[in-house]
Amino acid sequence: MDRRCFGLLCELLWTDSRVKNDGLVSVEEQVCMFVHILAHHVKNHTIKGRFFKSGETVSRYFNSILQGVLRLQGSLLRVPDPILANCTYRRWKCFKNCLGALDRTYIRVRVSAIDKPRYRTRKGEVATNVLVVCSRDLQFIFVLPGWEGSASDSRVLHDVVTRPNGLRVPTGYYYLVDGGYTNGEGFLVPYRGTRYHLSEWGDGNMPRDHVEYFNMKHFKARNVIER
Repeated sequence: MDRRCFGLLCELLWTDSRVKNDGLVSVEEQVCMFVHILAHHVKNHTIKGRFFKSGETVSRYFNSILQGVLRLQGSLLRVPDPILANCTYRRWKCFKNCLGALDRTYIRVRVSAIDKPRYRTRKGEVATNVLVVCSRDLQFIFVLPGWEGSASDSRVLHDVVTRPNGLRVPTGYYYLVDGGYTNGEGFLVPYRGTRYHLSEWGDGNMPRDHVEYFNMKHFKARNVIER
């Protein structure tokens, strides 16, 4: 997290989540302890020594910031709105009732040596698999962190749609996803075994049939989540 993001998070917590500076520990220091614990997977005892606070103080402010972050849901996540039949935006007008795009991203983490094999991705990085859903205008709709880097995309998606507080896709609506997922109700994948990525459409290589045309349109719309 860079300084700008840190400052924005502190400001959001201060203005929208009722996290207060009580005169003893500033909001910035509270957030710093919170982020340090999450980023470095350290225990209360480590934070006590680094920030010169009691264990009770560390625990109290950690929980205060955690509750504040949870209350930010309404500010950080938006309710999806579907593509309408009269949509004029070129990227999306072919996908009536689409709610947005879904994909995963890897975030590097520090874990114990015994857990590293579970968190190691196909590229050899130690990371967590985070599922992200966004709208066509780059607004977050849903985020599911926590899965190991070795977990398959389909396994993570199955988890997110079956858990009680998971992602819900209304009947008749769907999200665009890439070929790593399974085509099914609520999720639309491209045709496999044919051109798809943007690099394959350069130098005047126009679609040769309806399958390639669909894949080109699918990629251009779904690419919103890659930005």
